[in-house]
Amino acid sequence: MVVSLKNIFHCALFLVLCFFGIAGVYILLSAEFLAAVQVLIYVGAITILMIFAIMLTAKLYNAKIRQSNEQIFPGLIIVAALLVATIFTLSRTAWKLSYEVAEVQSTVGIGKLLLTKYVLPFEVVSVVLLTALIGAIIIARRE
Repeated sequence: MVVSLKNIFHCALFLVLCFFGIAGVYILLSAEFLAAVQVLIYVGAITILMIFAIMLTAKLYNAKIRQSNEQIFPGLIIVAALLVATIFTLSRTAWKLSYEVAEVQSTVGIGKLLLTKYVLPFEVVSVVLLTALIGAIIIARRE
């Protein structure tokens, strides 16, 4: 529904459902921290930012804009080929089962690792994000 609806606002709302679905997959994989980050960052921030951008841009929300996809048949052929390849690969794979319990990483453990062993990459990412934020402000101020 995200890519097939005509109304871009409804597409953004279905994207919220997709992000919640991904968080559900993380919960099923016992990655509660990633599920929480998925909900906070993508559902809570990115999607709301996209919805505000859609609502504040009058040209995108106009009902006269026609959204069309002229490559439906090549897309269907590619999707069918990928589906056949995936089913073939999954049916031919010898799956090894492990009965060992995986080491559980808690949120406290992840926080300790970020502030001890991985403090340099953590700070580099914060500087890159700050630079991107400043660049976005500069680009927005020129208009």
